Parts: sequence; structure tokens; C-alpha cells
Amino acid sequence: MRDVLPVLGRWCAAGVPFGLATVVQVSRSAPRDPGAAMAVGPDEEVVGSVSGGCVEGAVFELAQEVAASGEARLETFGYSDEDAFAVGLTCGGEITVLVRAVTPERDPGLGAVAESVAAGEPVTVATVTDGPAPRGTALAVWPDRTLGTLGASGLDAAVTADARGELALGATGLRHYGPQGQRREDSVSVFLQSFAPPPRMLVFGAIDYAAAVARIGDFLGYRVTVCDARPVFATPRRFPEGVEVVAQWPHRYLRDTDTDERTVICVLTHDPKFDVPLLTEALRRPAAYIGAMGSRRTHADRAARLAGEGLTERELSRLRSPVGLDLGARTPEEVAVSVAAEIVALRWGGSGAPLSATEGAVHPYRSP
Repeated sequence: MRDVLPVLGRWCAAGVPFGLATVVQVSRSAPRDPGAAMAVGPDEEVVGSVSGGCVEGAVFELAQEVAASGEARLETFGYSDEDAFAVGLTCGGEITVLVRAVTPERDPGLGAVAESVAAGEPVTVATVTDGPAPRGTALAVWPDRTLGTLGASGLDAAVTADARGELALGATGLRHYGPQGQRREDSVSVFLQSFAPPPRMLVFGAIDYAAAVARIGDFLGYRVTVCDARPVFATPRRFPEGVEVVAQWPHRYLRDTDTDERTVICVLTHDPKFDVPLLTEALRRPAAYIGAMGSRRTHADRAARLAGEGLTERELSRLRSPVGLDLGARTPEEVAVSVAAEIVALRWGGSGAPLSATEGAVHPYRSP
């Protein structure tokens, strides 16, 4: 959804109606996660994807029908081997898709949501998917305000409270309520989709490898900052557009920078005078990934120095060093792929092994 919101924002600003399909539930080896979206707008223009190609044609037709009728639909697509022409997922999973018509009257908040996401402002969109509440009605929830309604004041209040909790976690998923927001009932299903600001990637050491890592970090959706104490290297022209470049001692910059459980820290300086104070700070604060470049000999020396600074075994165990997966990488771009692969594997619990050498589902089962 984040990827298609700029286009949807333009359509909303122009006041044109369109059909919006959103994945609200998945099971087994589904190709896209909840929140994946596809929209069909004026002149049959299509943006986004709900399945990577498996059922796009069926969803396209459904979105057109819903845009014309105004009546939201909830459809489930799964694998079928009984009919070669059946519309289904070839991967063997199952997705449930909510398709609704979006107009300025029905969904006054979507344009504001698009603006907030573009500005990095956190917001959650709550949409009724099933039950006695009107299907497809939406409520946009910010930390300090709301826009829209789900049809009942009690339901709005309960969903607003939960949406703000989910927003703090950056979480997305289905929640269940009674018609007036009762917590112990489940007659109304509401899909909460959080748009938290992009996670941060902090790259220390403005070398050639840093430019490649910053580029792939930006591609993966991180807000990337490159920091180096040497102004001659820390210059914006050496890095992709949109990457923040800071000339400052790394450990001092990190000390004054907020990190959370989604933050990625890549230390590429492999110089003790930078690495040791920086990693001492990094390994004692929240982060999803902390990796440091260097040979195994460099790593052993670095680990001994960090232990000398008082870091515990548990703290040192958080360090991914030498950085990246064993891909045989040589060039800066190949090393960046190796680092990105390790970050993705750590995030989703992947083994890093070739899929051709593993068994079972490509995408592990995720309970609804």
C-alpha cells in the first residue's frame, strides 16, 4: 500500500473514484503479506499488486465491478488443482482480499493518509471487512486525531485505541469487536494497517562499500544516513540522492540519535579508533541488526577490544561480524547484496541456504 499511495493521493485530490483491493488475511505460502494493495483507476489504469500475478486479472475485474456498484466485496483466493482454468494461487497459499470503492464521499481520509505517509507522519487505516458494520467503511487514526467513521461511536472508540497501539509497533492485521466495539465479541472484523515511518539504516564509514550499502538500503525502504568523521569522504555527491550524509564522529552521532527495534546499523570503517567507541554504544542500545566489516582477524581483535571496554558476552553476541552472508562477494555492489541478504534473513528467520537445497514451504506458515 505504501508504494501505491502517491498515485491514490493524486486520484483522491482529483476527485475520481477508483476500486481498491487490499490483502487482509493470508495463510500458508501466500505470495504477498497483509496490506499489499492494487488499485484500478480511471481509464483502467492499474497500480500495485495483491499476488505477484496469480490472481491479478480476477481482482482487476472485481475492482471495476465494485467501483461501479459501490458495494464492497470480500473474496478469498486459494490453490485449486481440479480445474486448470480456475483462478487461484499457484503457490499453494490462500489470500483474502477486501475490494472497496473509494470516492471523496465514502473515504474522505485516504488523501490525508497519503499526505501523512509522504511526510513520514505515522497513521493507521482501519477498515471494516466483515460483520454487521458497513463493509469497506474506513477510519484513519493518527496519534492526535481521527478522520472518518466505522458507523458506530463505540466501535470508533475501541478501534482508535487499538489502532494507536498497533501504530506504536508498526503492526498490521485483523482485529475483532462487537457492533459497539465490545472487546469480548467478534462479530465485526476490522483490518488495521499501520504506516509507521520507514525504519532507519545507519551506515558508518563513507567508503565505496558504504555507497553501495546505502543504495540497497534505500531500495529496501530504509531511511538511510551515512556518517563519517572525515569531511573529505562525507560528502553528499558520493552517495545516492535522498541519503543523508553527516560529517561527525560516529559514536557521538549515534549517542545523539534515537534507534529502535527496526534500526539497522552497518559499521564499515574497520578502524579501531572509530569501531570500538561506536560499537560500544551500538551494542548497548535497541537495534534489529548490527554488522561490522572486516576480516576474521580484524573481528577477533575488535571483539577483544570491546570486551576490554566491559561489553558482556550477551552484548557481543549481537554483533554480526564479518558482516554479510557468504556469497563470495568481491565488489562493493556484491558486498551490499550480501549485507542486505543477511538483514532480510535475520528479519524473517531465513536460513540463508539455497531454496533448491531446502524443503517445505517457501514462505513459512503465518497464522491468521
